Amino acid sequence: MKGSSGGNNMLDLTGQVALVSGGSRGIGAAICRVLAARGAKLAVNYRSSEAAAMKVCSDIKADGGVAHPFVGDVGDPAQVAQLVAAVTNTWGPVNILVHNAGLQHSAMAHRMSDEQWRASLAVNLDAAFYLARAVLPAMRAAEAGVVVFIASASGSIAQAGAAGYVAAKHGLIGLTKALALESAAKGIRVNAVSPGLTDTDMVADLSPDQRAGLLRMIPLRRIASPEEVAATVDWVVRGATYTTGNVFHVGGGVAMG
Repeated sequence: MKGSSGGNNMLDLTGQVALVSGGSRGIGAAICRVLAARGAKLAVNYRSSEAAAMKVCSDIKADGGVAHPFVGDVGDPAQVAQLVAAVTNTWGPVNILVHNAGLQHSAMAHRMSDEQWRASLAVNLDAAFYLARAVLPAMRAAEAGVVVFIASASGSIAQAGAAGYVAAKHGLIGLTKALALESAAKGIRVNAVSPGLTDTDMVADLSPDQRAGLLRMIPLRRIASPEEVAATVDWVVRGATYTTGNVFHVGGGVAMG
């Protein structure tokens, strides 16, 4: 998948293999649907939400696309190796990686358990490294590939009560830049898309007061839809062919500095 030499051309994803971690719900499901609509073969990764992953695949197939669910805990390096091997054995090497799986524990640092801290880093940061490490050799051999990490506004600004999540997302942005620098000479683009408050299960659990307080922090005064985040990922994958090592904010202005 080579970049455009200029103009307004968008990359053709027909036949490209796309792996999306945490692809069964919310932002991940929206990303799977939009990339499948562009012609990619979608490897929909899930850890425990098998029924939801099957539904995403069923929807994609009903629209004429290609998709298959792949189970795996992306915070476990052994399972990541098995996941990427399974996708490769099914369709061939991964051309597009989107690490979307995420986890947030709400606790002040002095009350956060070791398990909560480790889980935050495992899913939000470690998994990104494990996945990239698994797919990059084939991308480097092909001298082409796209990696997109779903970061967060919390990777650019502070958030009280979520030290593990904030630390992991800041680290994820650093990893994005490091991998971009390492991979650019091989024709591989590595970028991050950084959502703000988005209409997902995590937001659904907020109290009305919490929701109102967060909305006051957003210049556009509304919550994003998963489809808006997915549209940005679509552009980063297909259109931003001369862009690597960047963070694209989709937060209604919340991360303006």
